[in-house]
Amino acid sequence: MKNMDSAGQQAVSERLPSFESATPPAIRVEDKVMMVHGLAIHDEFAWLRAENWQAVLKDGTALPPEIKAHLLAENRHTKRAMRKVDGLRKQLLGELRGRIKEDDTSPPEPDGPFAYFSQFREGEEHPRICRQPRHGGETTILLDCERLARGKAFFDLGDSAHSPDHALIGWSVDLEGSEFYTIKVRTVATGRDRRDRIEMTDGSIVWSKDGKSFYYVRVDDNHRPRFVMRHRLGSPPGEDVVIHEEKSDLYFLNISETQSGAYGVINSSGHEDTEEWLFDLADPDARARRLAERQTEVLYDCDHHGDRLLIKTNADGAEDFKIVSAPLDDPERHNWTDFIPHRPGVMILTTLLLKDHFIRMERQDGVPRLVVHAFATGEEHQIAFDEEAFDLDLSSGYEFDTRTIRFTYSSMTTPSETYEYDLETRTRTLIKRQEIPSGHDSSRYLCRRMFARAKDGETIPISVLSLKDAPADSSAPCLLYAYGSYGYAMTPAFDSDPLSLVDRGFIYAIAHVRGGTEKGWQWYKRGKRGEKKNTFTDFIAVAEHLVEAGLTARGSIVAQGASAGGLLMGAVANMAPDLFAGLLAEVPFVDVLNTILDADLPLTPPEWPEWGNPIVDRAAFEYIRSYSPYDNVSAQRYPAILATGGLSDPRVTYWEPAKWVARIRSRMTGGGPILLKTNMDAGHGGASGRFEQLEEVAFAYAFAIAAVNAARMRRAGP
Repeated sequence: MKNMDSAGQQAVSERLPSFESATPPAIRVEDKVMMVHGLAIHDEFAWLRAENWQAVLKDGTALPPEIKAHLLAENRHTKRAMRKVDGLRKQLLGELRGRIKEDDTSPPEPDGPFAYFSQFREGEEHPRICRQPRHGGETTILLDCERLARGKAFFDLGDSAHSPDHALIGWSVDLEGSEFYTIKVRTVATGRDRRDRIEMTDGSIVWSKDGKSFYYVRVDDNHRPRFVMRHRLGSPPGEDVVIHEEKSDLYFLNISETQSGAYGVINSSGHEDTEEWLFDLADPDARARRLAERQTEVLYDCDHHGDRLLIKTNADGAEDFKIVSAPLDDPERHNWTDFIPHRPGVMILTTLLLKDHFIRMERQDGVPRLVVHAFATGEEHQIAFDEEAFDLDLSSGYEFDTRTIRFTYSSMTTPSETYEYDLETRTRTLIKRQEIPSGHDSSRYLCRRMFARAKDGETIPISVLSLKDAPADSSAPCLLYAYGSYGYAMTPAFDSDPLSLVDRGFIYAIAHVRGGTEKGWQWYKRGKRGEKKNTFTDFIAVAEHLVEAGLTARGSIVAQGASAGGLLMGAVANMAPDLFAGLLAEVPFVDVLNTILDADLPLTPPEWPEWGNPIVDRAAFEYIRSYSPYDNVSAQRYPAILATGGLSDPRVTYWEPAKWVARIRSRMTGGGPILLKTNMDAGHGGASGRFEQLEEVAFAYAFAIAAVNAARMRRAGP
């Protein structure tokens, strides 16, 4: 191992104290035994799961006193352990906040006579939703979320959708962090909410053409979206009409609107198959009609264009997706014809269907691009970009009959730039550049694309950000981030937060491990179910590659992952603890076996295609059991760990990180500290305010630096 050079020393050069020694809170041990496939599963901390967990999701005060006392004691312990770096945390928070333009406005999105936008005011946590006449004029504040959030511990605006005549705003809000949204309707002219109030929804709103009713998704007590409902304004919720019901626990419903504005779309999807229904937004008594029957491992989603539908699908072996055309009056699969054929290795990510143009965003060799198809001529052209690694985001906007689109471009060194693009003249106009008030010089930083070799020979992409003048053989500390599940790709987009670590000599790296789709759909398939361990071994291979390349050192890496990425953190903690100085496991899915065995939990049945069903499949049970972080904690030295949770989290329940931390402490032979921080007022996404979120980032980064300091001091000895 190389000695830490000057850049690496700079990251810890302040010689800040590391963790303060503190005794963790005692915890009751009460072994619970569950027999599965003839095997005994022991869980000595199962009591941390409240029997009334459904009530706790809706109201945190329902948490049983003993569990609440333990979580609060853990929070106090974590605060004590971090006391010596509290000054650093405050310094980091100041830096993070200094990069945020506090009085910021999004580019107005035109829709008919108006343009809609969001606006932050200096010092405020939440935005205002506004509009103004399309060509300029007086601004109307539709929703002042800062005022609406006043006095509330949590506030999340789910959706804000204006009616077709622009007279009403439908909006939804979650006040617990549990993702149970309440829908309300506001009259723009008066600024007051009507009596219409719909609870237990997923937050989405689709208006009818006449603006006299809207559609929404109602969720059940287990937080599963079950029903698509129609609500007529002024009527009580009990009179709402069910236009579609999902009877299977394996699928989730969501609703949207076609870009044409003519139809609502109901999507019933699992991880491997899809079924969609259309309903006519101009028909006040609309019934939903199915597009194409569900078929195993076939995904599709549609949009409307005249007398036909254009559908993105992986049918007929189109693994990286293709676009097909189908007649509107009979869109079943026998009528599908290729519009954009499948090209292996070119993955179609998203599409935008306008009156005269069809735009698709696709990715090849990890690089995204935009392709424009003109319906009149069939001619296509690409929108080109210069950097080697970058991120694109295509905005759908509100309008269908338009010749302009908007997209946002950024890279790890370049703040986001929003462009308006004329599809006819092929010219782009910069309409907004992300401002960094404290200043940002892109030339100070270097973004590199590297590749690690997996143990089976696969090459794993890595995006690396560092100071440009850092020595080439630096053994600097490293923050290594990954997710690696559900096909989500981690893109090399601009994020100002890690700059606080990079400026201190860290390198910041993203490991594009299997389980995402960075290298196409196969990259996802080879990181799920019976090949899930590829995600973990890929991450370890990336860490080892960064060490071998001389960019960092064993024991100088802090790994970070959230949710299913937190599962990754738990797995590598068991598999390769000596590689890491610390682990940031945010709302970590670490109690995999117990969760996937429990069909009553909100997300479990739809998750079986992703992980396997251990209830009926013994092989799936054995495989999950072999890597589930909670079930594989062993008597070994563990790096410093910060696990976070949210009391009202319906996705990764609060007891998963709480149980995991307790078990590690009870079995580890050294290392640590092992810390738990539970947000008692939030759910899966953490704090809802923009500055409150920065406080969580600052705390995590202070932990990362403290972990590096602690590891360095251990290596240096007394």
